[in-house]
Amino acid sequence: MTVDFSAFTPVAALVGGALIGLAAVLLVLFNGRIAGISGIVGSLLPPRAQGSAWQVAFVIGLLAAPWVYGLFAPVPAAASPASWPVLVLAGLLVGFGTRLGSGCTSGHGVCGLSRLSVRSLVATLCFMIAGFATVFVARHVL
Repeated sequence: MTVDFSAFTPVAALVGGALIGLAAVLLVLFNGRIAGISGIVGSLLPPRAQGSAWQVAFVIGLLAAPWVYGLFAPVPAAASPASWPVLVLAGLLVGFGTRLGSGCTSGHGVCGLSRLSVRSLVATLCFMIAGFATVFVARHVL
């Protein structure tokens, strides 16, 4: 395995992580809610479509963020060696997994771990192990 150090951006990663943490803290402080993206988006979709204005604003902020970023720096090109059907299937499996795990990496990994939740620790460990296994199988077995 090789690491492309020319693409290594520790400052951007630090700033991005700090902004994610700040958003999670502000949502808890001002709204008393956890920034679990799957739960927020899920509340806006049928059959549970009962989202409120803050949830709509949160999703709009997520979608607008790349455009705002693009005002200050070039947006990196997104490329994937996978085909569209594989990407759609992967997205559906992630959605199924977030329902099965009662949350996603943002809810469990960012917010749950910061609250010292044992349930979130177990869920995050499961996410990571499943991710490691998937990469191993995809790169070394298939």
